[in-house]
Amino acid sequence: MIYVFFYLMHMKRYWSRLLALVLVVAIGLMGCSGSPDSLTGDYRQDTLAVVNIMRQALDLSQDSPDKTAVQAEARQKINDFSARYQRVNSVSGLGSFTTIRTALNSLAGHYSSYPNRPVPEKLKTRLEKELQQVETALKRGG
Repeated sequence: MIYVFFYLMHMKRYWSRLLALVLVVAIGLMGCSGSPDSLTGDYRQDTLAVVNIMRQALDLSQDSPDKTAVQAEARQKINDFSARYQRVNSVSGLGSFTTIRTALNSLAGHYSSYPNRPVPEKLKTRLEKELQQVETALKRGG
């Protein structure tokens, strides 16, 4: 009886170590797969990519067949951009960053609160103005 107990304890230790090894390898491989988001890591390029997808989402008509896909891509880019740059000190003081964050928050807030409603013209006008400010600031280097 005691031999069975020790055998079971040994097997339990063996399986737990094997499981730990498999988890470490899986996490290691997932961590080495590159960037988990859809951005490049270059602030200027990433900001312009977000500006472009936001414009596409704003310019779509309500009955467009690819409206859902473009809005989903816009949401993904907004989330990726926010996650990547929200704590980067080198960009947090730039005028383009504060303006793009305002625009991102406005569009994301509309999508969250009113997912099935079109973006109001007043909000579209304001967002277009902010996106132009972002492009101008990026051309100037900030």
